[in-house]
Amino acid sequence: MTKVMQIHQHGGPEVLSWDDVELADPGPGEALIRHTVIGFNFVDTYHRSGQLGHKVTFPLIPGSQGAGIVEALGADVEGLKVGDRVTYANLLGAYAEARVVPAARMIVLPDDISNELAGAAYLRALTAEYLLKRLYPVQPGETILVHAAAGGVGQIMCQWAKALGATVIGTVGTDAKADLVRGLGCDHPIVYSRENFVDRVMEITNGKGVPVVYDGVGKDTFMGSLDCLAPMGMGINYGTASGQVEPFPLQNLHKKSLKVTRPTLATFIAAREDLEAASEEVFKVLRGGTVKVDITKTFALKDAANAHRAIESRATTGAMILVP
Repeated sequence: MTKVMQIHQHGGPEVLSWDDVELADPGPGEALIRHTVIGFNFVDTYHRSGQLGHKVTFPLIPGSQGAGIVEALGADVEGLKVGDRVTYANLLGAYAEARVVPAARMIVLPDDISNELAGAAYLRALTAEYLLKRLYPVQPGETILVHAAAGGVGQIMCQWAKALGATVIGTVGTDAKADLVRGLGCDHPIVYSRENFVDRVMEITNGKGVPVVYDGVGKDTFMGSLDCLAPMGMGINYGTASGQVEPFPLQNLHKKSLKVTRPTLATFIAAREDLEAASEEVFKVLRGGTVKVDITKTFALKDAANAHRAIESRATTGAMILVP
């Protein structure tokens, strides 16, 4: 048996339940990992609330990221051994003391990357990697817009984009968050609670707009994001913290020949070679100090509901982790 936080129905943080479940032995191609750290990400609240609209079978164990120690291996597993420190991302079911996972989705952690850093940063940094380097490869000298710049992904994107030579505009909710992201490489913080971000972006860019907007907020910002784009620009909606973007006429893209995409990390790391290459890029920027991740809060796994309440309050910054 192992302890898990799971849900038996969609709802608020109160639906998370601290339960015992049976832990199976790893089968062919699988590994048993005992978590030392469980990553906590905003997407966890989507799975809990049902915002994504996916058909699910209850009970459902949330969480998509973890780090820990390999305790057992099934048959036909290569590249792993018992005792390895490993991490993974984008595998639902992480809110557990231990779990069985496909060995092909595990990455062995380098000696200079701690379990805590992997738990806090791995999924977020993988997200930043595909957004900044593959979906829209940011070039030196470009000016980009990053919404929710003080969030977990936003902080990483500000630092990484600055290292790539970009000028970074970022939206935040408070002056304190503006000061925070300014120290992370955000050249032009915009406090959206008292400034019109579209007007400010156009002012900063002398009316030209930006070639790309990275929008993890969704419903409240995306139509404004399109107004910030330069001709032939790309609007990327990679998250929906404020809700799903409502349908709009494609004709809205016509005047400036805009591109719009709603990507997901899963497709960008589906192939093993892509997962390995992206992981190496992530470890490189973490170990070199290009990207620093501040773990602002640690919750016990059994108190995961409090982590959900904290992040949904929009009062948090940086990364939070869960520990079994």
